[in-house]
Amino acid sequence: MGIYEFDIIILGGGPAGLSAGIYAARSSASTAIIDISMLGGQPSNYLELENYPGFPIIGGYDLMEKFEEHADKFGVQKFPMQEIKNIDLVSNPKVIETLEGTFKAKTVIIACGAQAKKLGVKGELEFVGRGVSYCAVCDGAFYKEKTVTVVGGGNAAVEEAMYLTKFADKVYIVHRRDALRADKIVQERAFNNPKIEFIWDSKVNEIKGENVVTTAVIENVKTGEITELKTDGVFPYIGFTPNVEGISGQVQQDANGFIITDGTMQTSVEGVFAAGDVRNTPLRQVITATSDGAISAVYASKYLEELEAKEKLSV
Repeated sequence: MGIYEFDIIILGGGPAGLSAGIYAARSSASTAIIDISMLGGQPSNYLELENYPGFPIIGGYDLMEKFEEHADKFGVQKFPMQEIKNIDLVSNPKVIETLEGTFKAKTVIIACGAQAKKLGVKGELEFVGRGVSYCAVCDGAFYKEKTVTVVGGGNAAVEEAMYLTKFADKVYIVHRRDALRADKIVQERAFNNPKIEFIWDSKVNEIKGENVVTTAVIENVKTGEITELKTDGVFPYIGFTPNVEGISGQVQQDANGFIITDGTMQTSVEGVFAAGDVRNTPLRQVITATSDGAISAVYASKYLEELEAKEKLSV
C-alpha cells in the first residue's frame, strides 16, 4: 500500500469528474480521479446521446471515451476500480483510504454521481437480474419478442422504453400521473410507437414470479383498483439517489441526501466541492455535469492559490 499526494482529488470518473479533471490539470494542479468502477459513469451505458452539443448523435461509451482521452492529454492520474475504506473530508489534508493505498489532497471534488432509485416494493430486489433491471441498454437484448414494463414518466423512462421496443414485442409504461414529464419531442416519439402502451395514474405495488418475473401488480392511485399485468421484465426509472456512501454527515445535504453547494460548487466544508448528479441540481444531464465539473475545478484551483498565499504570509 502506497501513499499518494495530490493538489486535487476527484471522487468519481463520470462526465462531472472527467471535466473537473481536465480543468484542474490545465491549471497546473496535480490531479487524480478515484472511482469504485471504470471511468465513464452512467453515460457509458447509454446507447446514444443526441443532446450533447457538437455531436448530433453519439454513443454514450464513445463520448465518455473522448472525455477520458482528453483528461489523459493533460496528465490526470486515474485510479479506477478502487474499493474505498474511508473518506475524511474534514481534516487537512483530506484523506481517502482504499485497499490499494492512502490518498491525500489539499482539496477534493465530489463527483460520485447518482444511481437509479428503487421502487421499494415486494419482489424488486429478489428479481434483480431475473426480470428486474435498471439498465435497458445492458439487458434489453434479453427481452426479444417478450413483454416488458417501464416505470416512470421522465426522459430516462420514456427513452429507455423506446430503446426496449427494438427487442420486445410490447412495452408498457406505468406512470403515477396522467401526463409525462419527458421532453415533448421524446413524448411524441413514444406516443407514435405502436409497441408502447401507457398505463396512467398507476404505480407498481409488487413484482411476482417464480424463477423469473411473470407479473407486476398495478394499483390505480385514483381509484385504488388492483390489476395484475403479465410481463417478463420490469425496468424502474423513477429518479435517482446520490452515491454518498462514506460522505454523508461530513457535508451539508438536502432531505434526499444530495449535496448542497453554492454557485461555485463549494460545499459546507472548506476545500470540498461537489459536481454533477451527486449535488442538489435542478437538471441532471451530461452537459450540466460537465459544466459543474468545470466550475468546481476552477474554484478548487482558486482555493489552492489562496492556501499558497496564506502559507507565504505565515512564513
